[in-house]
Amino acid sequence: MTQTTPESDGPAAAATSTRPLVELRGVNKHFGTFQALADIDLTIPEGQVAIVIGPSGSGKSTLCRTINRLETIDDDGGLISIDGEVLPREGKALAKLRADVGMVFQSFNLFAHKSILENVTVGPIKVRGVKKAQATEEAMTLLERVGVAQQAKKMPAELSGGQQQRVAIARALAMKPKVMLFDEPTSALDPEMVQEVLDVMVQLAKEGMTMVVVTHEMGFARQVGDRVVFMDEGRILEDADPDTFFTAPQHERAKNFLGKILAH
Repeated sequence: MTQTTPESDGPAAAATSTRPLVELRGVNKHFGTFQALADIDLTIPEGQVAIVIGPSGSGKSTLCRTINRLETIDDDGGLISIDGEVLPREGKALAKLRADVGMVFQSFNLFAHKSILENVTVGPIKVRGVKKAQATEEAMTLLERVGVAQQAKKMPAELSGGQQQRVAIARALAMKPKVMLFDEPTSALDPEMVQEVLDVMVQLAKEGMTMVVVTHEMGFARQVGDRVVFMDEGRILEDADPDTFFTAPQHERAKNFLGKILAH
């Protein structure tokens, strides 16, 4: 069942600039003989909300995970750059650039042995070198922003899935990233918890956060996205604004996909 979102001011209310923030050029990815990504060219300008959709196994999550090198790419000349700097394969330079890319996973990935507050402060303290008092103050502001400040002293297991995912968003934001990646952030949630996470993402979009969102939430894609990227078999088959994609898809595979998705 497709989830809807509250009425927004149209796709991402904040204006998109023309400065390219994320660029992929000729990116390929193989897992053994299986090609997960094939000749991916994609540019995401600052402030844009790019929605990536497609059938299972189409390469959506792999694409998302290559943007911060959680997945390596084939060593065949393809490149990925963040804000004009090419992502290196390893080392301190990679760690520095990766810190500019926030990531929210479908399974939350919180540190089970740390409190909610500690989960949000550990990155800024360890990676950015922020003083503990400042990190704590900023973390509480973020937890308030996502609606879970009152849970700060609790452990992740004491929170609902929706609350844990909102903490995961706060944790990513604490690093002051230039771009946020969301890999199916609501797929592991009970239906009644989905909306509370989408609401936070809607607000981020309105504030101008550059976002790449892999999702099955078609209501969110249509209302909040500036752009829909449709993938199948590791390739980008369509790249259009939401209205065009949902009302007049060009590729037969996209038409079949939407026919099945929107019928439920």
